[in-house]
Amino acid sequence: MIGRSGNPALKDSTFLDLSSGAVVQRDSEAMTLNGTVNKTGMLLLLCVITAAFAWSQVQFTETGSVGAMPYILGGAIGGLVFAIATIVKKEWAPVTAPLYALTEGFFLGAISAIFEHRFPGIVMQAVMLTFGTLFALLFAYRSGLIKATENFKLGVVAATGGIALVYLASFVLSFFDVRVPFIHESGLIGIGFSLFVVVIAALNLVLDFDFIESGVEQNAPKYMEWYGAFGLMVTLVWLYVEFLRLLSKLQSRD
Repeated sequence: MIGRSGNPALKDSTFLDLSSGAVVQRDSEAMTLNGTVNKTGMLLLLCVITAAFAWSQVQFTETGSVGAMPYILGGAIGGLVFAIATIVKKEWAPVTAPLYALTEGFFLGAISAIFEHRFPGIVMQAVMLTFGTLFALLFAYRSGLIKATENFKLGVVAATGGIALVYLASFVLSFFDVRVPFIHESGLIGIGFSLFVVVIAALNLVLDFDFIESGVEQNAPKYMEWYGAFGLMVTLVWLYVEFLRLLSKLQSRD
């Protein structure tokens, strides 16, 4: 069965009671839309706080950046650990989701500082594009302009999986000093690839909205507000990073 989201943190089985296979029901203390929105805002704030700190710690010399790598590696690894913990034990989300946001902030702050040093103004552009895309797609989803049909979900999930495989192959091949041609370059193919990835990341937001709405309708337990907010954060982080990559390729051509 195809899940509601290409995001591995958000799928239909998340709302299933593992003992009976039935949707978990709670008459009180149930998941609400407002609660999920509020918790998403909290996670974003935590991420911004640590991102600002990491940004301030990165220094630049004539030979490159200083102090960025510990935040990049620590944030990426820590974020991955807390993301896996949240997905495996969703009941831990009230604790692990904020920890994910904090550690991911270190990663984002450090790489943002590097991108900003090389391409002044790029971070603000990426932030505006990320949140502009979020609100535009939220409006389109709520107004019915975009509907998360089964065919829509199938296409987005398949494309997301394909992108993940390409990135994984690129990462593994890098250990053997082999680069996947074109996709990381600023040529037309590289820009086209990044644009495609941005579109798929953005469409995952629609599936995330649908997933969260489903949880609210099914009276999922209260802690699922944190889980839904965490899943949305995962997509937003991916979208922001891809906007940085796309904008950097475009500016490299100037």
